[in-house]
Amino acid sequence: MSAWRHWALAPPWLAALLLTGCGSAPAPRDYVPMAVRFHLESTGGEGVPFTLPRSGVAVGLNPRPVLTEADVANVELVQVDLGRCLMFQLTPAATRDFYRLSVTHQGRRLALLLDGAAAGVRRIDGAIADGVVYMFLERPDETLPGLVENLKKSTAAVQREIARKK
Repeated sequence: MSAWRHWALAPPWLAALLLTGCGSAPAPRDYVPMAVRFHLESTGGEGVPFTLPRSGVAVGLNPRPVLTEADVANVELVQVDLGRCLMFQLTPAATRDFYRLSVTHQGRRLALLLDGAAAGVRRIDGAIADGVVYMFLERPDETLPGLVENLKKSTAAVQREIARKK
């Protein structure tokens, strides 16, 4: 009897098992991956238009982001004098790069886009040497804890993937 004939007599579940290979299924996610992009205000009012949803503040942005989710090490919801905001902690490499950027671009605005949607903007009012960026969002306060939890898990997954590739 030929080898092909033996396979033809095998139970169907065995064929399915062999076709799936040795790979394991990815772990189920309890978050939705989010794109985090910080863009710098363009000079001269040119650039990609950016309008905040609640206040209607309009800013022209450089199309290339200065920070992405790969640069974010952690996100926390914090209470400051002016209210609740998000605190983005940058990776060591991003902290050095952002420090130089914050020195040379003081007075310009930094905009946050989450999955391509306008979320917040702040003025760079001084050198940011500690790698912590505070951002007030134009979103209802009750949505912030869930958003932060999702951002924490999403950025942690990105950091794990970066570490795996090294």
